[in-house]
Amino acid sequence: MSAIAAFLLAQAAPAVAAPPAMPAIEDATAIIEANDAKLFWGFFEGCDPDAIAELLHPDFRMLHDLAGMAAASAEQMVADSKKQCARREPGGDAEGYKNRRLLVPGSRTISRLGDWGMLEEAHHTFLEWRGEDIGWVQTGGGRYLHIWQWMPEEGRFRLLESLSLDHGPAPQYSPVLD
Repeated sequence: MSAIAAFLLAQAAPAVAAPPAMPAIEDATAIIEANDAKLFWGFFEGCDPDAIAELLHPDFRMLHDLAGMAAASAEQMVADSKKQCARREPGGDAEGYKNRRLLVPGSRTISRLGDWGMLEEAHHTFLEWRGEDIGWVQTGGGRYLHIWQWMPEEGRFRLLESLSLDHGPAPQYSPVLD
């Protein structure tokens, strides 16, 4: 190698590291499960949409069997959730309202979508707090499919699309045992 070539190589910009590849299925599954828990906590029991905004892809949309296009963007989803949470605050028209979402154990499946994302499918139930005398009451259930897109430049998954369906009565949770 000539001295000029060696000098030019030494002056060249350092190689830019390639963005990380999507994690292996076991690691990706653990990440998706944690994201799911954080997502539903923020939208339901925790009522903290700002805490979960980072999980939503900018192009996020949510389709709902009872409401149609429930959210056409991440921005809309967070704004709508903030309004709902404000209704629960002191002086709001739903002051003190509490609800909860529970994943149905054993119902979740997570699978790869090529090298760009993951598909999560599961069933869940919904509960509302009816006061100290009654406690939590199951109000229904449903099924969901989430498409989580791998964002290599960010090194994480973001929820790209949510399909929420089969809403209606749900079996008692937890089951009554004889």
